[in-house]
Amino acid sequence: MGSMNPGKIQRDAKVLIVGSGIAGISAALKLNVAGFKNVHILEATGRSGGRIKTGKMGNNIVEIGAHCIHGPSEENPVFCLARQYGLLDPEALTPENQAMDVAGHPPWVPNFFTSSGRKVNSEVALPFQMTRLEILDETSDYQGKAEPFPSVGEFVRSKAMEKWKDADNATRSLGFSVVSNMMKVECCFIGTHSMDAVGLSGLSLYKTLPGLDCTFPKGYEGLIKNLLLEIPPDTVTYNCPVRCIEWNNTEAQSTVKVECEDGTGMTADHVIVTVSLGYLKKHHSAMFSPPLPLHKLQSIQRQGFGTNNKIYVEFDSPWWDADCEVIYFLWEDEDAMVDQMPDIPSSWIKKLFGFTVLKPTERYGHVLCGWIAGHESEYMETLSEQEVAQSVTHLIRRFTGNPILTPKRVMRSQWFHDPWTCGSYSFPGIGCSLQDCNNLEEPLPNTGSQPLQVLFAGEATHPCFYSTVHGALLSGWREADRLISHYSNAPSNHLTSKL
Repeated sequence: MGSMNPGKIQRDAKVLIVGSGIAGISAALKLNVAGFKNVHILEATGRSGGRIKTGKMGNNIVEIGAHCIHGPSEENPVFCLARQYGLLDPEALTPENQAMDVAGHPPWVPNFFTSSGRKVNSEVALPFQMTRLEILDETSDYQGKAEPFPSVGEFVRSKAMEKWKDADNATRSLGFSVVSNMMKVECCFIGTHSMDAVGLSGLSLYKTLPGLDCTFPKGYEGLIKNLLLEIPPDTVTYNCPVRCIEWNNTEAQSTVKVECEDGTGMTADHVIVTVSLGYLKKHHSAMFSPPLPLHKLQSIQRQGFGTNNKIYVEFDSPWWDADCEVIYFLWEDEDAMVDQMPDIPSSWIKKLFGFTVLKPTERYGHVLCGWIAGHESEYMETLSEQEVAQSVTHLIRRFTGNPILTPKRVMRSQWFHDPWTCGSYSFPGIGCSLQDCNNLEEPLPNTGSQPLQVLFAGEATHPCFYSTVHGALLSGWREADRLISHYSNAPSNHLTSKL
């Protein structure tokens, strides 16, 4: 190819990107900077951002999707871009904030309430909170080692039984309910239905970055809006779902055919697929012709993809402590340390681990964000907003012991029933390994003389930052780099500094 003016070939190469989330936008931007002149994004919905979605609740800006920057520090490109665009509060930019390493678990100030309507004294709760963190820390000891437990859930239950085997009944019962709550919290962090579906060694693939998680005062979508301003205005075609991608690994066909739902067809030299793993799991057989290679399909099946939803609740005045950052609800009947409900329609609300407090109060007023994962979360989506509000009100009254507490308004997300995401984000299922991440990001065809027809990006394709916005962004850069290298055979690391 070198003799045919690679610069011109690169400029003229037609690249179609499926999905205008941050992975798709970041790939398009990097290709534009590198001189590709024929890059287009096909977006199924009427908006960009994908799982970055900011909404309004009364006068408050709330995040329906991605909530914060995990690990806001120099190594995090989302933090660097947000800083460059002036989207963050001054506290988030301080060296102290960037240096704080919380290993993925922010040191929130907790309030504990029990199902019998009492608040647990913080001195009583502290040792239980410490045990909770110690057990979590121990899960990272199994990286690359033989797994003595079939799942993280089994591991956590075993450690808790060991810890409190000689304790009195009241201590043991409180300890077990704290661990049960912890597993519900972890289900939300990880995006799984149950910790029994997560492998110990798979969990240790995830890497955290230093920095105390921070939010976007004016909404995460501000990042998307700023990135879109840096690519040509006609790059994204909205309301254009892709039905089928026809690829081939023979000499006969080097271009890829893309057919959209409205029947229009187009060809490209390269297609970058950035759809969610949830969408891939559900639609891969209709979406790719010929079908995806078996090893890629098996990795898609092995990797988990779950639902984590939010329920925002606003009050006229707070019923939690002024310094409180998280409220945990402890069910006193959960001695079995369960994170899944036996009868979801009647007990789905028990999966809600509690609430985080939106800070600062001057900006948000008295707003809590409830978190609920798994099949219980999926069921919650089928209820009316009024039914959700009734269940949450009843729950809060029970745990606070205040029979007249009434929220001002309630609002929830519904990611499982979003047809283009089919859930929230990926996690390492049991038996999942680094090889599965590698298989997921591997371009098609992986043999033959016409490489890089179909490339894959998105949070699930990142080997250690899966489930995060920075993982999605880096995966978009990675696939852009793959194409840049393909045409130039030269390293392109200098491009990152321009973005």
